[in-house]
Amino acid sequence: MGAQLHGHCPGQYGHQQYRRRHHRCRPESAVEGEALFLRAYFYFNLVKGFGGVPLFEKSIAPTEAGNVSRASIAQTYAFIEKDLKAAAALLPEKSGYTGNDIGRATKGAANGYLARVIMYQLGTVNGNNHTWQEVYDLTSTIISSAQYSLLANYAAIHQDIGENSSESVFEIQFGTDNNTYGPISIGTTNNIFQNNRKTWGYGFNNPTQNLVDEFEPNDPRKEVTVIKNGDIVLGILNVVDLTANATGYFNRKAAILAPAAPEAGPQNIRKIRYADILLMKAEAAAQLGKNGEAVALVNQVRQRARMSTRPPGTTLGSLSYEPANTPAGTLPDLAASLSGQNLLNAIWHERRVEFGEESLRYWDLVRTGRYLATLPADVRSRAMTHVATEASVNPFPLLPISLNDAQTWGVPQNPGYN
Repeated sequence: MGAQLHGHCPGQYGHQQYRRRHHRCRPESAVEGEALFLRAYFYFNLVKGFGGVPLFEKSIAPTEAGNVSRASIAQTYAFIEKDLKAAAALLPEKSGYTGNDIGRATKGAANGYLARVIMYQLGTVNGNNHTWQEVYDLTSTIISSAQYSLLANYAAIHQDIGENSSESVFEIQFGTDNNTYGPISIGTTNNIFQNNRKTWGYGFNNPTQNLVDEFEPNDPRKEVTVIKNGDIVLGILNVVDLTANATGYFNRKAAILAPAAPEAGPQNIRKIRYADILLMKAEAAAQLGKNGEAVALVNQVRQRARMSTRPPGTTLGSLSYEPANTPAGTLPDLAASLSGQNLLNAIWHERRVEFGEESLRYWDLVRTGRYLATLPADVRSRAMTHVATEASVNPFPLLPISLNDAQTWGVPQNPGYN
């Protein structure tokens, strides 16, 4: 017998008639898989920033609040992994969704986040005794599923035509309407916070000179990632006012034309791309001594990058993609003989320029043990008073538990905040 259909499909129409009148009915297993995926997604965000948290598998009545205990970091990760594995078993592949269902969590998204969760533990609290082989196997499963491929033009990834593309493993879906802040809006505030104050934004989250300097000569990804003074973006001249900008740059990946309501940007937020799957597998391969395979995976990403056009709208009044005219020899393939720390450094470099302004850099620094060394001495000294106390591969600081949560749920405060 087929899977039970979700209860939102009204029985009086019959299944076929309902499908004609509405979108396709979805199995309850898929709905459950999405719920498990989302719970794991949010718990992953919590544990990275705050450490172990109370774990809920059902709603808690107010009278039960006093019985809630805080789990360890390792226990929280075990909870997340359980949800992701269950989600992967329940969810369809990406090709199983069409129409209005495109963009929902999939088997590939669950496995992608599981690989990311394990990789993060390998460099922080690895109380669940994970190995790089697990990351290698999970990313191999995603690659062999044949559900994904690199989008041909890097410049198109964060544009409308790049939404839910062949490269998208998971992205947060948004639309646009005339509503502003609040739950009624179907848009995001992500864009207005990051767009130029001289156009329609607030001008926050400025890329640093250090990021700009990381790009190799003539790498087309640099222009796709950052806006500098005098750049034409989506056909509009952008002036960088240094009295209202910390670095002289803006995030081009978040640049969109002003929507009907500034707080209702329609741009989806890309969370895992296929390029990340390739580079996660490359890092796992390098850690396992499969150097040639790691190099080949990185070179796939570099080859796509050097074929990119310029970002759309680099001429006033235009939204066209103009050729980058990238010189021969740009972004040469990594040498097949690369190995050891040099290979890891090359992978980490590639991750930084490939995912610039995509909210991965900090977490990569933490899990690879490089974060604290990037801080000025006085900041590093203060950060060390807030590091997680559980046995960790690399020390990393935690954020404070809000006073309200600490008092309401009796959650012990993180180190150094009492």
